Amino acid sequence: MKIEQLNYKIGIIGLGYVGLPLAVEFAKKYKVFGFDINAHRIEQLKLGLDHTKEISEAQLKAVNTDVCTTPVGLYLTDELEKLSACNIYIVTVPTPVDKNNRPDLTPLINASLLIGKILKRNDIVIYESTVYPGVTEDECMPVLEKTSKLRYNIDFFAGYSPERINPGDKLHTVANIRKITSGSNLETADIVDKLYSSIITAGTFKADSIKVAEAAKVIENAQRDINIAFVNELAMIFNKLGIDTHKVLEAAGTKWNFLNFRPGLVGGHCIGVDPYYLAQKAQEAGYHPEIILAGRRINDSMGAYVADQFIKEMTCRGTSLINSEVLVLGFTFKENCPDVRNTRVIDIVKRLEEYNIKVHIHDPWANAEQARRAYGVICENGESKKRTYDGILLAVAHEEFKEMNLKDLCKPHTVLYDLKAFLPDSIVNARL
Repeated sequence: MKIEQLNYKIGIIGLGYVGLPLAVEFAKKYKVFGFDINAHRIEQLKLGLDHTKEISEAQLKAVNTDVCTTPVGLYLTDELEKLSACNIYIVTVPTPVDKNNRPDLTPLINASLLIGKILKRNDIVIYESTVYPGVTEDECMPVLEKTSKLRYNIDFFAGYSPERINPGDKLHTVANIRKITSGSNLETADIVDKLYSSIITAGTFKADSIKVAEAAKVIENAQRDINIAFVNELAMIFNKLGIDTHKVLEAAGTKWNFLNFRPGLVGGHCIGVDPYYLAQKAQEAGYHPEIILAGRRINDSMGAYVADQFIKEMTCRGTSLINSEVLVLGFTFKENCPDVRNTRVIDIVKRLEEYNIKVHIHDPWANAEQARRAYGVICENGESKKRTYDGILLAVAHEEFKEMNLKDLCKPHTVLYDLKAFLPDSIVNARL
């Protein structure tokens, strides 16, 4: 006999960009235990501080409770045993790739090991992390079985409902994005779908199986990656032909079914990573994916390409590259978001430094400490506004950059390169 909806006690494993908004939304109707292995993260959230800036202090305080026995609300903890009262566990940990772009399931396996220690009969474990088809049932379920000594689909059950969070997007929030759901059998699929339907105002779509739901998620990001790769390649072609790519895309966009993608860097924890998960599974099945990996090659090369075009512009203006000073505007993987994970702006920075250029980085959004630890770079911010530069490269379209008086930072020969077609044409003298 499975749990009734009124008795749901939900444990969210991982309180990052995905887990925290989900926990807050569920906590409006259910008892939610938010768990993260990072004790400092838990302390900050209890104070109402979310470094991801996805959830406001007011939103956190509205659902936060220091008492784990209240019927509704969010109880935050880094103590696993506090989650033992839960009957539904939702895993929202990262699924990165290693230095060779191979899927790294370590966070997912570790989360499964933790849940296995407290798993009980009739509990349901739902995974939201993006994976290739088969991971939930072939990789995670054996871990849960071995750790808990319970049998999958007999003693406990599973679901998969892929996250669709768009970091920094205040319009497409958890409740406003339609959710794919699935379960390990028909009854579980119904329970999982009803669970999410109770908080997702945009509705749900119940997939035929867990593998179908896994596959649907991974191709969402692969498709977007390929489309961006196409316009990136167009930008390279039109650059050779001396044609403004953005004006071409503007003209083509007048057709009703033209897909409105723009060239640029592809980073972050989803689009720049997930296609490798699908490619890995395809290769294991004996198929070598051509288009998926071609798109990845193009997008992974864009940072170096942009840097080379920028250097070409500086050289054409007679600027000596050695010890020249360049300001890079933006370091996060996307605009108006503090996330620096898998940012491809680092590719631009490294390429410029190969020419002995002094690179300065200004980003009012970036987590400066995270950038320093992960990439060894310093986001100068205030100090970066106190000098002039031989070149300025806008890499990320933060709204704050519209307010900057960039002319005050320019020398007579300065190259102002706009990667995102974001700044006024009147001040830009080069763009992708």
